[in-house]
Amino acid sequence: MADNSVVLSTTYDPVGTESRWQNLWEENGIFTPDPSASGEPFAVVIPPPNVTGSLHMGHAFNTSLIDTIVRYQRLQGKNVLCLPGTDHASIAVQSILEKQLKKEGKSIEKLGREAFLSRAWDWKAESGGRIVDQLRRMGYSVDWSRQRFTLDEGLSAAVSEAFVRLHEEGLIYRGEYLVNWCPASGSAVSDLEVEMKEVDGYLWHFRYPLTEGPLANGTAFLEVATTRPETMLGDVAVAVNPSDERYRDLVGKELTLPFAGRKIPVVADEHVDQSFGTGCVKVTPAHDPNDFAIGQRHNLPQITVMNKDGKMNNQAGCFAGLDRFEARKAVVEEMKKQGLLVKVENHRHSIPYSDRGKVPVEPLLSTQWFVRMHSMAASCREYLEQQQPCFVPNRWEKVYRDWLTDIRDWCVSRQLWWGHRIPAWFVVSETGGRLTEKTPYVVARSEDEARLKACEQFGDLIDIQQDEDVLDTWFSSGLWPFSTLGWPDENNADFKCWYPTSTLVTGFDIIFFWVARMTMMAGHFTSQIPFQDVYIHGLVRDEQNRKMSKSLGNGIDPLLLIDRYGTDALRFALVREVAGAGQDIRLDYDRKKETSATVEAARNFANKLWNATRFAMINIGSNSNEVLDKIDYSILQPSDKWILSRLARLNQQTTKKYKTYALGEAAKGLYEFAWNDFCDWYLELIKRRLQSDQPLTELAIQDQKVARQILFNSLSQLLIMLHPLMPHLTEELWHALTGASEQTFLALQSWPECNEDHLDDSLESSFSDLFESIRMVRNLRAVAGLKRTQNVPVRFITSRKDLIKMLSESRADIQALTWAEDVEVLNPKQALLQPLPRALAAVSGELEVILPIEGFVDLGALCERLNKDMTKANKEIQALSERLANPNFTDKAPTTVVAECRSKLAEAQSQSALARKRLDDLN
Repeated sequence: MADNSVVLSTTYDPVGTESRWQNLWEENGIFTPDPSASGEPFAVVIPPPNVTGSLHMGHAFNTSLIDTIVRYQRLQGKNVLCLPGTDHASIAVQSILEKQLKKEGKSIEKLGREAFLSRAWDWKAESGGRIVDQLRRMGYSVDWSRQRFTLDEGLSAAVSEAFVRLHEEGLIYRGEYLVNWCPASGSAVSDLEVEMKEVDGYLWHFRYPLTEGPLANGTAFLEVATTRPETMLGDVAVAVNPSDERYRDLVGKELTLPFAGRKIPVVADEHVDQSFGTGCVKVTPAHDPNDFAIGQRHNLPQITVMNKDGKMNNQAGCFAGLDRFEARKAVVEEMKKQGLLVKVENHRHSIPYSDRGKVPVEPLLSTQWFVRMHSMAASCREYLEQQQPCFVPNRWEKVYRDWLTDIRDWCVSRQLWWGHRIPAWFVVSETGGRLTEKTPYVVARSEDEARLKACEQFGDLIDIQQDEDVLDTWFSSGLWPFSTLGWPDENNADFKCWYPTSTLVTGFDIIFFWVARMTMMAGHFTSQIPFQDVYIHGLVRDEQNRKMSKSLGNGIDPLLLIDRYGTDALRFALVREVAGAGQDIRLDYDRKKETSATVEAARNFANKLWNATRFAMINIGSNSNEVLDKIDYSILQPSDKWILSRLARLNQQTTKKYKTYALGEAAKGLYEFAWNDFCDWYLELIKRRLQSDQPLTELAIQDQKVARQILFNSLSQLLIMLHPLMPHLTEELWHALTGASEQTFLALQSWPECNEDHLDDSLESSFSDLFESIRMVRNLRAVAGLKRTQNVPVRFITSRKDLIKMLSESRADIQALTWAEDVEVLNPKQALLQPLPRALAAVSGELEVILPIEGFVDLGALCERLNKDMTKANKEIQALSERLANPNFTDKAPTTVVAECRSKLAEAQSQSALARKRLDDLN
């Protein structure tokens, strides 16, 4: 260690410090690993944020957790790759660009595909670059040289390869099926892009007349109930349960569909719930998934009465051209006029909404591309039996398993232009110049390969034309953990070194959107689960405990907090708030002032560390080389042994918590040690040794050296353990403390060795008693209103021999830290022989503290103040007692309010009793 000439400023500037270290880390490429380097491989591929906007609090939270993990693993000597990237977000980007075009008076159709895609790439360059710059501000220790984008050349090749292989294996097929259609985005969406919302709606009861007239029993019609009257125009049957005695004689009869005049049969099907509505269900196979299944079982026709823009088509007759919701009102009105509306009931039910388009989805028949999922899901369930992957916390394993168990084929085509264009080409022959749904096609990795395949299969042809649709964004995201490492080239050095990856960190809301799709794709293509652990975290909620969303307008811009408090403060605050893996966190935020007490507390912690390091540097001074000498443990003071025991225990506990993803607990433990053990106690205890104004003996000189050595070692180790949480601050302080060059980085140091020989439970317990005794004296001095310059004697009384020994040996420390004139330590028998002055007293366990104050304070004024405190507490006791005695309050108020009232009563009673005791002591 060279002589340290670095001088820390009196105040900490987070913005300047963080910017400098981010640039130095990147310029020196310290997070760019070599696959051939030594060290156990450890890899994380970050969840790629969409290129549609800017950093939000969810990104900040996820980033803080991931970076804490990877920085810890780097300190453990592992060969760490943290790979960044962004996602092209098909639906979101296209929606944004279409809105821009609309404002400009243009349309996507008139612009054309090539011009639109050029515009989309310009958008990606601007928006994607912005979010990457913002992620850099978070101090992400990722390898930016390996940054990937889901539409870049390598990943696009991987997508084509995966599609072709799945098609060749019969796992991708094309067919007409009922899909979730989003009229707003003009595309099919998967089941997982659908959000069910509870809405207040209606249940309309309609009469469908029997075609041949009334039966012998007088029945002239069947009554059906529906929540979507507009779809009746596509009805092809009415279904009843075969066990329903009410309608058994009607099965096989025909009804006449109002408006259309179409004859439709009455069919029997087990799916029908006899208890819902009338027990008669209108069957519209082209507009409802359950009806689609009934139609398949009974070989019923499929009649689509709605266009993909949500308007009724020509099959809707007189209602053609109306929007679906306008048609709903019109159909009800016409049925009412014809006397076929029986009644309307209020009905609360779930409506499927498009997660992207934010409108109700419409089940529509459409020719789409699908992936068969059952075999891939079954394989993942087998891996799960071997704890592959391992979920943290493990309760999310059931959610993952349930998704894999109840799975449908995946509709992967989207009617968009921005994205991976489906690698399928349709044959255009002499007799079929225009493509139809049943046109022959070939699937290939490139257009040249497609032409060869088409010629081989169909002979001479005029041309081929690529499918207009693109793949679902989650298709490319499902390949992310291995496509980013070079797949399908499994000999790629990165792939061989870091695949499968180590840990996936993500929110619970995309366990199936993303996690399950990655495991299914990876299991199929690489025969390995793509990550060992899946660390599931919760959401960041606002100050009212609400989920942050654009619709609520309650999001918090993390950059506002970073500008005010610094990145490290925000990171530490977010991680420290994690009560447990998978649980949501609540971040307090004053929207008017744009401040957060939680983040401000973390910034104050940073300031505390800054000042502690300045203290250490001032006291080490020109002795910076000797702190690296071998420590002579034979001359350690008890306080030195105590801090070394606490440090070893901290190392043990923090290592375990980091390893098991108990990151919030790790942050809390480091905070408590740094603030309380190190700053508040150890630094105060060694000040007297380091700053003596008396001539130093040889022994005192050696004692000072040891104190500086313990100070240096404790602080340097603390900074390393804190580094994963507060990387910029700790890098700055470590350099200042050690005098390391700018080409040497704390981020690449080794985790401090834990010396278990230093652990001493008995010593730690004794020091806890010592600190409690000092706190008691300080509290009594505060009650008395004593100034620091007023040196008052202190008397301790206890029957515990170990405590007497500790207090006696620590007289000098107690005297210095309590500004005492003198310190007496007595057993109860000795105390009885001593005169009892007028004093304040306090008791904790087996220790009593006496603080004589006669002659130091105005006793009359003190008694008057204590009487006022007692009177105030008694009034509060009376008010709270009356409130709790009122059944109207205890029975009707929320339990949390009642509990808070009882807590306040207990506190008031304690305050009153304490004031009474102090008055008794003085009298």
